[in-house]
Amino acid sequence: MLQYRKETPPIKKYWDLFETTGWNLEYQATPDELARAIANSWYLVAVYDEDRLVGFGRVVSDGVLHAMIYDLIVAPDYQGRGIGTQVLNMLIPQCLEYNIRDIQLFCARGKRHFYEKFGFVARPEEAPGMHYRRVQAQQV
Repeated sequence: MLQYRKETPPIKKYWDLFETTGWNLEYQATPDELARAIANSWYLVAVYDEDRLVGFGRVVSDGVLHAMIYDLIVAPDYQGRGIGTQVLNMLIPQCLEYNIRDIQLFCARGKRHFYEKFGFVARPEEAPGMHYRRVQAQQV
């Protein structure tokens, strides 16, 4: 039986789950850096099957205006069982309970339809918003 907990998982368990995503090929984060990142979360959900961490999601927020959902991860051999749905169904209401006006997320390629079912919409090409890429930055 799966357990949904609102506590930070041990970093070794999180590291093992995070590594299944392939994201660290770009980030090159260490376990200590990931521990600091998740420790700074405003709210999180960790999903366990027995002692194994099989799902995770977190929110970083100012607690008033803005919230960003990060790291919605489900272990590959547990995908398709509704775990990601349940995690989002815990993260979004937490934001709404605090009347947060702007809930955002980054969507992995090919997952857009999943998030649209929850009310998320992709921003149009001409919509506001940018993100910093160190490689493309110039000295101003």
